This record gives sequence, structure tokens and C-alpha cells, in this order.
Amino acid sequence: MELKLMMEKLGAPQTHLGLKNMIKEVDEDFDGRLSFREFLLIFHKAAAGELEEDSGLMALAKLSEIDVAQEGVKGAKDFFEAKVQALSCASKFEAELKAEQDERKQEEEKRRIRQAAFRELKAAFST
Repeated sequence: MELKLMMEKLGAPQTHLGLKNMIKEVDEDFDGRLSFREFLLIFHKAAAGELEEDSGLMALAKLSEIDVAQEGVKGAKDFFEAKVQALSCASKFEAELKAEQDERKQEEEKRRIRQAAFRELKAAFST
């Protein structure tokens, strides 16, 4: 699921089967998951030319790299600054969503406490 979300955020969404094939391509321990080491292996294989050109992993590697010889140092700097800014914007949005969820949970808990207190009072007057 995390790989799916990452690929969507990078602008290269994949099908469920595409994601499974991506994982299978670098899954060294055959657990069906990507460890950090296996994730880094994607970029190692891309640099070595060991990935299929039309694979999702190659798309991931291309989305995360820049040719400094072609773009120059300024282009690379702009590329990485744009990536950082995009990630920070996404993080801000996720933080706002989490804050709203936390606030709803607190309000729900307060409502439950008030209801429990009301039931106790009601029981005291009913007996």
C-alpha cells in the first residue's frame, strides 16, 4: 500500500499487478515486502541497467533522478528543492488531516464521557 501511494504521489500510478511485479523484481528475501535495503536496490539496478525499460521500477528510478551533466548543477538544485517543497506541502496537508482527526476523536471521547455521566445521574434518580 505504501508503494502504491508513493507511486501515485510521484505521478506514476501502478496497477495492483504492476506493484506486485515491482516488488517481485527486487524482493531478495521473498517475503512480498520491500525492506529499505531492497528499496535502495531499485536505484542500484537502475544505474546498472538491470531493470526493464517499461517496468514500474524504472519509472520510479527515473522520477527520482536527474542527469546533472544535462541539467547542470543549478538544474539539479532546482529539481531537489522542488521535490523537498512538494514533500513538505504533502506533509503539511497530512498534518492538517491528522489534527482534524485527533480533534474529532477528542470530541467523541468528551461526548462519551458526558453520556456516561448522564446515565449515572439518571440511574441515581431512577432508583
